[in-house]
Amino acid sequence: MTAASHRIAALIAAEINARPEQAAAAIGLLDEGATVPFIARYRKEATGGLDDTQLRLLDERLTYLRELDARRAAIVSSIAEQGRLTEELEARIAAAATKAELEDIYLPYKPKRRTKAEIARERGLGPLAEAVLADRAAAPADLAAGYLTDEVADVKAALEGARDILAEQLAENADLVGRLRSYLKERAFLRSRVVEGKEEAGAKFSDYFDHAERWATVAGHRALAMLRGRNEDVLSLDIEVDADDASPVKPVERMIADAYGIGSALPGDRWLAEVAGWTWRVKLSLHLSLDLMRELRERAEEEAIHVFARNLKDLLLAAPAGSRPTMGLDPGIRTGVKVAVVDGTGKLAATATVYPFPPRNDLRGAQSELARLIRAHRIELIAIGNGTGSRETERLVADMLADMPFEGEAKKPVKVIVSEAGASVYSASAAAAAEFPDLDVSLRGAVSIARRLQDPLAELVKIEPKSIGVGQYQHDVDQHRLGRSLEAVVEDAVNAVGVDLNTASAPLLARVSGLGAALAEAIVAHRDAAGPFASRAELLKVSRLGPRAFEQCAGFLRIRDGAEPLDASSVHPEAYGVARKIVAACGRDVRALMGDAAALKALDPRVFVDERFGLPTVRDIIAELEKPGRDPRPGFRTATFAEGVDDIKDLKPGMLLEGTVTNVAAFGAFVDIGVHQDGLVHVSQLADRFVKDAHEVVKAGDVVKVRVVEVDIKRKRIGLSMRKDGGGGQARPAARDAGGKGRMPPPRPAPASPGALGAALADALKRK
Repeated sequence: MTAASHRIAALIAAEINARPEQAAAAIGLLDEGATVPFIARYRKEATGGLDDTQLRLLDERLTYLRELDARRAAIVSSIAEQGRLTEELEARIAAAATKAELEDIYLPYKPKRRTKAEIARERGLGPLAEAVLADRAAAPADLAAGYLTDEVADVKAALEGARDILAEQLAENADLVGRLRSYLKERAFLRSRVVEGKEEAGAKFSDYFDHAERWATVAGHRALAMLRGRNEDVLSLDIEVDADDASPVKPVERMIADAYGIGSALPGDRWLAEVAGWTWRVKLSLHLSLDLMRELRERAEEEAIHVFARNLKDLLLAAPAGSRPTMGLDPGIRTGVKVAVVDGTGKLAATATVYPFPPRNDLRGAQSELARLIRAHRIELIAIGNGTGSRETERLVADMLADMPFEGEAKKPVKVIVSEAGASVYSASAAAAAEFPDLDVSLRGAVSIARRLQDPLAELVKIEPKSIGVGQYQHDVDQHRLGRSLEAVVEDAVNAVGVDLNTASAPLLARVSGLGAALAEAIVAHRDAAGPFASRAELLKVSRLGPRAFEQCAGFLRIRDGAEPLDASSVHPEAYGVARKIVAACGRDVRALMGDAAALKALDPRVFVDERFGLPTVRDIIAELEKPGRDPRPGFRTATFAEGVDDIKDLKPGMLLEGTVTNVAAFGAFVDIGVHQDGLVHVSQLADRFVKDAHEVVKAGDVVKVRVVEVDIKRKRIGLSMRKDGGGGQARPAARDAGGKGRMPPPRPAPASPGALGAALADALKRK
């Protein structure tokens, strides 16, 4: 390992609370092509037990630090080519810890267009700038008189040229710029104002028409809301520092002056102080404001991506209803309700379209057709999409089920409202077209709704993660970073659950460690041609699936009722020998031993450790034998919507309702209570205690009890509370002055009332 690699491993280890050798081992495995799920599950001895969260952070930081090193090398090369590289400068470049710091150092050496300072030097004014710095007692105008030429007509022009030279030096002083940036980060305020004349058109941003808060503490969702308002030409955004300081020389200007020892008594000092102020106003203020605005966006995007990733994980790992015959209903008013019936394996069995609503109003015919399909296919679950017409369709189904006789083994189906976010995207996708080439696009959505109730993970992997609709301003963030983060979440979720090799779709197989779209298609093609896989070992017969891919994927693929019982577990084939030693020690057949926790707990794991497999692997094998093929997802549960509460107009403050959490944001949780508009439980209303992060209390998919505290029909806002005291009170601490520094009065805190949040938040977070 190179010195640079050792340095990177040490840096990352400190950040993820690990030892350098652990980070180095993980980096080596990643460089060899191993995936995070594989390393986390099957290489614990090598990494010292780093978990998937640590490994994901390691992978992200590894990319950043390697990009930083590549940029560092390019900068050193550029300066060396200019003949200006010194040992001291090279050491400063080597010590730069961030890209921003690196670019500050490079700024004076960066090739650029011909500047005013360069023109001034060409006219012979460089010595004048140096003379003013050297002799503060002399009047700058007197010094300038000696530099008049055909190109420098008068003293004013000479001093302006000297000012341009000095201003460029000040603006390119990396140490000074770094100190000013730190000062701004600590003291600056973000100020938003409405653009004149845009009050009505930009009403959804009204919370930010006259808003100020410390840059250092702006919450990500508020930053993104204000940035969106600026992009839509509704808001103006400014970084303000020392705005309330009445002194003629602002602290930032004083900092610039101090960097060059500029006083106030001598003529040269007074002129240089004016140059310092001019440099701040014309050059540094704009440059640093752009820096802070960019960093604010990056910080807000990171928070938004984190929120999206966490919500997506919760949704993917939501409770599956299981392999039960299911009817999927994609509600529609004018265009009809699309119906799809799938069997317990998710195979499409029947489709229909019924028209119970205007303009056809064929209520009787719709109920008759649905009842026929329920009886014919022994339907156990009815999945109803939560889009337009959802509550009307649910009422139709409820009335129909109430009138249907169920005798003997026949049981009344359970109806469930299911998020249809992304269903339309899937319907029009190439994957859906390949699976259902002869099925109308609208009916494919109903199939997806039915299947996502049976197994959310297996169905949602077919949809681009960004289209699933559980993000916070997902369209406003860096799409590449968002995509990488969400792909990692999907990969982790799929591999945490495991995949049935003989029933999984190609999109699901593609998310398995070590596979991908091409190998997934090859597996399905082999399965279709040769029949179900009898063992994991048969994977090596798949075209282009070699030993390396087998090593990465085998442990995450399951074969039920195969010749090798261990193929149904998460025990990796490479460790079957250890598993058989454990079985032999119990004197039992492997099938008889699986699930016998008492017998397995009596074993001493240390007995089975060998040169290749250490204690962590042995313990994992024993735990897996105790509960073979266990699913980490929770048990299935549904919310029951209140009868007669179908529209926002039906809501009244004080109502106690049940609903499903659809989205969790930094400022609270959105809950579907069955009125076509999610309500917001603000973070201050989630519990009878202070809650810093909404995810401490709820996650997407949770069924919760909420109380209505506010209804704004005009703006379609619903304020909810989960507090036992009924909610509505202020549970947030007031906005604090960052470090107690700066004299600008604290800005008004974001309102605690859910209904008072900006409509932009609801618009951006509302499920499509």
